[in-house]
Amino acid sequence: MPWSVLSIWPGAVEAACHDAGQIFGLQTEMPSARAFRGRRWLTSGWYCADGVAMLSSGMTDLKSNLDPTGADDGSNGQAIRLAVSTVIFSICDDDRAQGRKSLWLPLVRRTRAPHKGKWALPGGWIDDNESLSEAASRTLADTTGLRPSYLEQLYTFGRRDRSPDGRVVSTVYTALVPSSDVAAAQEMLNVRWFRADTLPSLAFDHNRIAQYALWRLRNKVEYAHVAFHFLDETFSVAQLREVYEAILGRQLDPTNFRRRVEATGTIVPTSKQATGGRHRPARLYRCQVPQDELLHGPLGQDA
Repeated sequence: MPWSVLSIWPGAVEAACHDAGQIFGLQTEMPSARAFRGRRWLTSGWYCADGVAMLSSGMTDLKSNLDPTGADDGSNGQAIRLAVSTVIFSICDDDRAQGRKSLWLPLVRRTRAPHKGKWALPGGWIDDNESLSEAASRTLADTTGLRPSYLEQLYTFGRRDRSPDGRVVSTVYTALVPSSDVAAAQEMLNVRWFRADTLPSLAFDHNRIAQYALWRLRNKVEYAHVAFHFLDETFSVAQLREVYEAILGRQLDPTNFRRRVEATGTIVPTSKQATGGRHRPARLYRCQVPQDELLHGPLGQDA
């Protein structure tokens, strides 16, 4: 009797997926199995991490029976589409208070349904031949023209009702760029910068994502080196303090801040001084955190 999807019990599913990948960490020998690439759910609810393997002796070709657009016809399991989105933070002048800095992020206006005309975070679908971080970098360049050197994976959002077009799972990244990069980036017709704490109503669940990214950044600045990604190679202590104030949303005592940051050993003075100010030129510093740790953290660059 030929194999069919509905007649396969869990042990057979493990065997069928031997050449395609692991199912829940298990493998079983099945020499007659063959694999194809693709991310799809089996009707039985079992999922093969790297694709679905099918028995050559009569098993239905599941991939050809699934709608490539991701629509669910009721007979097959619901297709899950994978996407990336990025929350890009930068420090710019606060338009509410002269001489103050605040945290800003760019949004992209949607030009098609669903949520046509609403603002959304930059993002897009993941290609089969790229990693998650590569997809995030590509979609950022395509939508905003920005190419940040720092990308950190933030969280994965996958609520069933987050998209009206079907199940979409989004891996979200945080990108940090200095204000000089923002000045060089030209605002496009459908790209605009907004203050991070006063965003409009966004498409999908992007307000929730942006709020979570801001909360994470405000917590992380207290113990990590994220503030340096908003600065040029050399900077004054006052400029570093402005970054902290913009992220935290409150003013800091200059004397106490200088004492604390110098005690961390993360900055060293240079022979340069700031120019163009009305007061005595300030000494410039540089970050002495190892470059690989500054860019990727202790785990290195992600996949």
